[in-house]
Amino acid sequence: MFKRLSGYLDSVRARDPAARSSAEILLYPGVWAVGFHRLAHWLFEADLFFIARMVNHTSRWITAIDIHPGAKIGHNLFIDHGFTVIGETAEIGDNVTIYQCVTLGGTNPTNGIGGKRHPTLCDNVIIGAGAQVIGPITVGERARVGANAVVTDDVAEGATMIGLKARSTLVPAETWMREFIPYGMPCDEPCEPAPSETFEELQSEVAKLRAEMVALRQERLAETSRKSGTDS
Repeated sequence: MFKRLSGYLDSVRARDPAARSSAEILLYPGVWAVGFHRLAHWLFEADLFFIARMVNHTSRWITAIDIHPGAKIGHNLFIDHGFTVIGETAEIGDNVTIYQCVTLGGTNPTNGIGGKRHPTLCDNVIIGAGAQVIGPITVGERARVGANAVVTDDVAEGATMIGLKARSTLVPAETWMREFIPYGMPCDEPCEPAPSETFEELQSEVAKLRAEMVALRQERLAETSRKSGTDS
């Protein structure tokens, strides 16, 4: 048990540059939330639903993280900061990182039967702050979901999802090969530039085109002058 706890704390420390010791990590709300969930899920599996819910509510009150007792969570889940909601039929693999204000939410079944309603996150997935992953979809291994993205379709293995509604974007190979990317996004934004940057680029292109037009006009005038001199 202690060896497993030590391994878990080491995995969190490897993903959080703010952590200065394993003892400090023991105070993280995400660590407490996962610990409470282990107990709540054990009670849920034993059909002690009311007691499991009591543990869940206690955890939410202490940590501001709401993990339904029925959710299935693998090894080394790191929830950074908190304010996260994880639904009943969510399934989370190993070494998954979830930042603050994330929802692993469900869809309302049209037939009124619960069933699988929440996402499945495969191993080594990173979910950025404020992202909403909705429905019985699968987020493939080593995929990244950028901050505030909304994901409602399956995510391919290794893809980086951005935007509202989220879409896949290519990242440099050296970035993709990294084992861990904080906040689910590279530091250099691989997406479309901001409007101000786009405007500056357009201004630069217009200036270049004007300079080329002036140069062509001067060449044409010089050529016309030469022809006039030859004719005379």
